[in-house]
Amino acid sequence: MSVPTELGYTAKHEWVVIEDGVATVGITSFAAESLGDIVFVEAPEVGSEVSAGEPCGEVESTKSVSDIYSPVSGEVVEVNEALEDAPESVNSDPFGTGWLFRARVSEEPSDLLSAEEYTKLTEGEE
Repeated sequence: MSVPTELGYTAKHEWVVIEDGVATVGITSFAAESLGDIVFVEAPEVGSEVSAGEPCGEVESTKSVSDIYSPVSGEVVEVNEALEDAPESVNSDPFGTGWLFRARVSEEPSDLLSAEEYTKLTEGEE
């Protein structure tokens, strides 16, 4: 499993990178593999507020429906509209074209895991 070192992670298997006050959020390859084939993504709406640690959307796979938890608090400024037609890109490229949404961060998150910490967390779950 690939865990990019430049990203922050949550215990609920989301990743985040913050550039110029805007966070890009997605789910990790561990989460994508665990879910199986993703068939639908419901991201939060542009203009809505998300809160760190709170559910803000859903990912539906052939196995189950799982909540998306925001790793940051702020206003959603963009959603990955390409996922409407190609939700499987979350499986094939979770850290790239499979990103879920972007939010203007109202407060820097302080509880993100490093790649090393996230890898240790997931080793017990495989």
